[in-house]
Amino acid sequence: MRKPEHDRDVPPSRANPGAKRDPVAMNERVLLAHGNGGRLMRDLIEEVFVGTLGEAAPECLSDASALPEASPTLMVTTDGFTVEPLEFPGGDLGSLAVHGSVNDLAVSGAVPRWLTLAAILEEGTQISLLQRLVASFARAAHRVGARVVAGDTKVVPYGRGGGVYFVVTGIGVRVREALDLSRIQVGDAILVSGPVGDHGIAVMLAREQFGMHGDVRSDSAPVLDLCRALWPLSGLRFMRDPTRGGIATVANEICRGTGLGLSLSEAAMPLRPTTVSVCEMLGYDPLYLACEGRVLAIVAPDQATQALQHWRELESGRSAAIIGHVEAGSARVALRTAAGGERVLDELLDDPLPRIC
Repeated sequence: MRKPEHDRDVPPSRANPGAKRDPVAMNERVLLAHGNGGRLMRDLIEEVFVGTLGEAAPECLSDASALPEASPTLMVTTDGFTVEPLEFPGGDLGSLAVHGSVNDLAVSGAVPRWLTLAAILEEGTQISLLQRLVASFARAAHRVGARVVAGDTKVVPYGRGGGVYFVVTGIGVRVREALDLSRIQVGDAILVSGPVGDHGIAVMLAREQFGMHGDVRSDSAPVLDLCRALWPLSGLRFMRDPTRGGIATVANEICRGTGLGLSLSEAAMPLRPTTVSVCEMLGYDPLYLACEGRVLAIVAPDQATQALQHWRELESGRSAAIIGHVEAGSARVALRTAAGGERVLDELLDDPLPRIC
């Protein structure tokens, strides 16, 4: 690896690992935490990108945006993907890149149709590994009926990259409109389609940094069927796939966007025992860990049971649950604990697991 030529080449989080960090005050350099989906990432997007782009900035900052003057309405999303290791139990960078793109379209009410793939490769990457990742990308795209229509390849010198990065743009046809934060009302039910936190823990265990082994597999998968199952419901308000920052981060985004509060139930939250055990040993909170094949949905209270039934009829939704409701009052996320207490799920600041999506 390249030796830093100047102290500015050393990220502050690594220059003195033992030093106490104040993430809010560190705004002169990019940190790993700027990519975690939480407050620092939001500040970076709003201040650097939206603020600098001005009139050229996207009109909305949701997972996918409508293309103007397109008929039928086309939705577009773009994302960069990186994970370490590149292959992990339940998936790899190739399938992850497809799922991350098509899932953003699906939760926005669109059926994916076209993808672009830009690959950034570090010198020295094994061709056989790259072939496996691209083959996995192709299988995942075929599974959801999406076609790769354009691409690009760049190679960076050894030591100046992270192996392989995929950048994907997805375009889909919108078939379900009005999935927006503005439709959320007091009393609405909050549902999640399956166990949370599995992807983050599966990737962490695959690194073997802690000398631990387990049978946790990533939940990386397309969520199109889960979304289609709820699209016909008139009471469907909003959907989101809880990737970076997990359930807690999406919940905070909802509070910030609506001014309403969310009350979640720890007892109702679907969690795999193995994931919980690893989190307890290492001090992680599964509600802040990324999922790559789950959907969080907000549904009118009179249709919540129906929505839950639709999900549980699908293999990918058998463990779906109603995990809370929207309430008036302060815009905060409150978790009712299994012991009968309550704790606030604050917006994520630090980065619990870098390079997981």
